[in-house]
Amino acid sequence: MLTGLRDTQEGEAARAAVARLRQLGRNFQYVYTECGLLRTTLNSLAHEMKTQQRVLREALDDAAALRFTVHADGTVTYPTGGEGLVDGAPLPGGTATSSGPPGLVPPSGLVAPNPNVAKAQDIADRVTGAVRAAAEIDWRYAGILRRLKAEEGLKVPDSTWKDAAGDAAEVRDAAGAYLKDAIPHDASPAERRDWWAGLTQEHREEYLAVYPDQIGNLDGIPALVRDAANRDNLQLLIGKLEGRDDEKSATQLAGLREIDRQLGAGAQPGEPPMFLLGISDEGNGRAIVSYGNPDTAKNVAAYVPGLNTSLDEGFAKNDLKHARDTAIATRDIDSSSAMVAWLGYDAPQLLDGKDSLAVMGDERAEAGGRSLNGFMEGLAASNENDDPHMVAIGHSYGSRTVGAATQQDGGIPGVDDIVLVGSPGVGVDHAEDLGVGQSHVFVGAAENDLVTKTPSKLQGNMGVAAGPIGYIAGGLMDRGDDDLWFGKDPASEAFGARRFQASPGPSVLTGGFEAHSLYFDRNGDNSLSSDSVALIVAGKADKINMEEPR
Repeated sequence: MLTGLRDTQEGEAARAAVARLRQLGRNFQYVYTECGLLRTTLNSLAHEMKTQQRVLREALDDAAALRFTVHADGTVTYPTGGEGLVDGAPLPGGTATSSGPPGLVPPSGLVAPNPNVAKAQDIADRVTGAVRAAAEIDWRYAGILRRLKAEEGLKVPDSTWKDAAGDAAEVRDAAGAYLKDAIPHDASPAERRDWWAGLTQEHREEYLAVYPDQIGNLDGIPALVRDAANRDNLQLLIGKLEGRDDEKSATQLAGLREIDRQLGAGAQPGEPPMFLLGISDEGNGRAIVSYGNPDTAKNVAAYVPGLNTSLDEGFAKNDLKHARDTAIATRDIDSSSAMVAWLGYDAPQLLDGKDSLAVMGDERAEAGGRSLNGFMEGLAASNENDDPHMVAIGHSYGSRTVGAATQQDGGIPGVDDIVLVGSPGVGVDHAEDLGVGQSHVFVGAAENDLVTKTPSKLQGNMGVAAGPIGYIAGGLMDRGDDDLWFGKDPASEAFGARRFQASPGPSVLTGGFEAHSLYFDRNGDNSLSSDSVALIVAGKADKINMEEPR
C-alpha cells in the first residue's frame, strides 16, 4: 500500500496517509510480536504440563492394574492383602496419603505386613508430586501472561518496545527447553536451512516471536525469514538501548534508528528492496543489509567495510548508501542482482583508545574472515539458483578481512570473484593465493589514497611509533618497492591482479583522506571505480576499463 501511494499519489493527503500507514505497520509489528509471545508462553506451558500429565497417567494406570482407587484429593485406597502372622487371615486394606515429595519422608523402621501398602504409597506420592509440579508450572506461567500487556492508546512508542524486549527475555527463559535447545547453532548453514524447512508454520512463527535475535542472525536461514526476524529484533534493540546514557549505547541507538527509518521509508522507485539480514549490539555493533533478495538473485555480492566502521549513524547513512548505489548500478546491467553491506565483525577503530592499534594487526581480520565465511556459506545454501555468481568486496581493512577469509579451509564458500579497493594489503603476496584464480581478482587503487601506499612493516617504524595516523600517513614515504603493511600491494604488477580504473581523488593536502572513500561514489568522474565494481558484480568483468598496475 505504501508503494502504491508513493507511486501514484501526491499532496498533503497522500503524505498524511503514508505516515498513518507507517504507524499502522509499526503497530501491527508489535501486535504480531506480542501475540507470538502469548502463543509461545501457552505452548511452553503445555510442553511442561505434558511431562506431569505423563507422570500422573502412569501412576493412574498402575493403580488401575492393581485395582487401587485414586481419589480426587490424591489419596489411594488399597484392598486387603497378604496373611496375618498369627491367624493367617487377610490383612485389612486402607488408604495411603502422600506426605511430601517421594524420597523425602524418612522410613519408620517398621514394615507394613500388607504388601499393597508400599505400592499404594508410591502411587500416592507420584500423583501428588505431579499435581504439585503442575500447580507450580501453572502459577509461573500465569505470572508471565499477566505481565504481557501493552500501554493504552493507538501508538507503540519506544517505551512499549522496551517493555516488549523484557517480555521476550522472560518468555525465552521459560521456553528454553521447548524451543531454544533445538536451534542448530553448531550445524552447517545447509543443515540449518533444512531444519527450518522441516518446521511446522506454528513452530516457525514461535521462533520468530521469541528468538528473533537468533533466527535473524543464523546463517543458512532464508533471507525473507531473516529479514522478518531482524525487523522485529531491531525494535527490541531500540527499546533495550533507549534511555541508556553511555556513549556506546547512544552511538548504536543512532545507527539503529537510521536503519529503522530507511526500512520504514521502503524502496523508492527504481531502487531494490531492502532486506535486514543481521542486526546486533554485540561488540561495536553488527548490521547486515542487502539491497535485493540474495536468495533469488543470480548475482550476489557482499561488501566488507573496514577501518573505523561500526554500527553508528555514519555506517547507516554512508556505507549502506555505497551498497545501495552499487546495487542500483548493477541491476541496471542485470536485474537479477543483490548487494550486501556486511558489518559482521569488529573493524578496527582509528581513535578508539585501547583498540586503535588493531588496525595494524591481523586479529580483527582473522575473526572477521571466519564470520564472513559462515555468512557466505549461508548465502550459497539459501540461494535458489543452480550456479549463482557470488562476489566478495573488501574496502580498506575490509580487504584484509576478505584476504583472511580466503586462507581458511576451502576459501570463501561460493565466491567466484574478489574485489579489493583502498587496500593496505590482504595478507598474501599473489592474486592466485586468494583461491579464485588470478584473473578473478580485481583491484581499485586511487592515486591519492594513502591507505594503498602504507609502508611495509619493515619500513613502517615511523608509522608504528606515531600511532595509526602515522601508520597511514607513512604512505607519503618514498618506499621504492611494492610491499604494503599486509603484504604485496594488490595494485602492483608483482601481485598479479586485474587493476581497474579509479579516479585519483583529491590530494591529501586539499582533501585529507577523502580519496580513500570514493570507490563507490556515483558522481561524475568519481564513478570510474563504482562502474567497474557494478560490472564485476553483474558478471560483465570483460567490459571494465583497465589500468596499468603499479
